[in-house]
Amino acid sequence: MKKSAEGFARIAREVFAPIYPVIAEQALAWSGIMDGVALDIGSGPGLLAVALAEKSELSVIALDADPAMARIARKTAAGVSDRVAPVVGDVHCMPIGDNTISLVVSRGSIFFWEDRPQAFHEIERVPRPGGFAFIGGSFGTPALRKKIFAEMRRRNPDWDSDIARRSEQAAPEVLRRELAESGVLLGRIREEEEGLWVEIRKSRISPCAR
Repeated sequence: MKKSAEGFARIAREVFAPIYPVIAEQALAWSGIMDGVALDIGSGPGLLAVALAEKSELSVIALDADPAMARIARKTAAGVSDRVAPVVGDVHCMPIGDNTISLVVSRGSIFFWEDRPQAFHEIERVPRPGGFAFIGGSFGTPALRKKIFAEMRRRNPDWDSDIARRSEQAAPEVLRRELAESGVLLGRIREEEEGLWVEIRKSRISPCAR
């Protein structure tokens, strides 16, 4: 497991690193949220969590199911260690209180969840009223997507088939069905050239007040 985590972290730093500041800026712009507490689910080596902390006043919980990843993320976040906290936890049952998170992000982990409807239901639980979650597989911009694909094809001959398989398993129509199964009240799919996002919003109005 340790070698797997370190190998994943190496690819993230050497190939995917440029996308994380872009994705952080997109999530902040879409949500309009710049302070409070953010949650990065499936945070891996912590690059997106650090980008969020650097580009806002948010404190960030970097949640990953692999303890080895949490240790790597702690090193990644050394420069912002006062505002990035690695935590070990599973998206299907997160050690996070109800209505406590301003902004939830997750890039790439959605393809590996065992029960996405349960994960979506759990993700809806943690944002505060008015909070947002953006869950997806975006590559930041079309130019970055093209560059990353070229490098990953060089490193991995099966890259295109791997991407096609994952994309089919999390196609927009599949995600819409799973969102409906989850019971999430305010969810939609954002389809863009560089990738797609599941957007979940927490209403500012309690359902009991309607």
